[in-house]
Amino acid sequence: MISFYIIITLIFLIFSIIFFKYFFEKQIVSSARINKISVVVAAKNESGNIKNLIKALSSQTYPVNSFEVIIVNDNSSDDTYEKITESIQDLSNFKVLTAKNKIFEAKRGALQTGIESSKYPYILITDADCEPSAQWIEKSNEMFNRGFDFIFGLAPFFTENTFVNKLARFENLWTHILTFSFAKIGLPYSATARNFGFKKLSFEEIGGYKNTTQSLSGDDDLLLREAVKHKLKIGCITDRTASVLSKSPSSYSAYLKQKARHTSTSHHYLPKHKFLLGLWHLSNLILLFGVFYIWNAPALLYFFLIKLLTNFTLVSVKQRITGYNFSFIEILYLQVLYDIQIIINFANSFFLKRNWKSDS
Repeated sequence: MISFYIIITLIFLIFSIIFFKYFFEKQIVSSARINKISVVVAAKNESGNIKNLIKALSSQTYPVNSFEVIIVNDNSSDDTYEKITESIQDLSNFKVLTAKNKIFEAKRGALQTGIESSKYPYILITDADCEPSAQWIEKSNEMFNRGFDFIFGLAPFFTENTFVNKLARFENLWTHILTFSFAKIGLPYSATARNFGFKKLSFEEIGGYKNTTQSLSGDDDLLLREAVKHKLKIGCITDRTASVLSKSPSSYSAYLKQKARHTSTSHHYLPKHKFLLGLWHLSNLILLFGVFYIWNAPALLYFFLIKLLTNFTLVSVKQRITGYNFSFIEILYLQVLYDIQIIINFANSFFLKRNWKSDS
């Protein structure tokens, strides 16, 4: 048994070293070349959020005549459309569309409507309940200047003093650590739709959303999968001034449903990504639950402590990249809950019904 745990610990430490080395903040210096960029947003029942998004996008440091914003109202049952119309009446580079006769289901169908209506060669995607930082478009533009076909950036949650928010932010931090580290070593597998972009020609090269319909959600991850298949150049932005912030789920039930949607997309990842992610999470769970067998093998306590200390150090060092500030006690108990939540989310991904905007 001890030999087995030594192997598992070595696997765990190799992953941890990769995360320490490759997830780091890197500021982007903007160049003089200004590209024409279209920002596309799908909005469904976002009456309470849409004005904050429009305010954030209208406050960008990017030249107004070099970007357009297309907000696609996806058949909202509230007054989202009216709020958009009211908010953009004095913004000449903003327009609102209605998603009619969508080619694809759910959010990707609304995004497709916006992308087809866009007039510029570079596309940025964000969500209607988000607030992009003022330099978001400017820093994203620089990534396009560097030749990337697809890009994604930091997407942290706003900090609130609730248990669900802490759990969601902790999970969000680990998602950043994994996705950005894997991307940096040439194995990109996931991106967050609220801070995502691509060259329009590259989007068309992979067939757009045509090959991403296996899951109702996860259009961003599955687009990235197709980009990997086509060997396109994928870049990630760890400059905090290019972050896109949003609210975390308001209840544990909403959090579970959101994670079920997100986790269900992982069933359609490429085999190599499934293997590596499975290996990482399994090594964590084995080291965590090994503590329950210390009466038979006291040495298992040492393996558990190695995991806990390594996780704690990694989170403590890397959390500033997302602007989080977890305390010593919070890191300890949230780490255990996060590992257990991985099992719960994976199980729920098979059983919970997932609808576009039904649980957020």
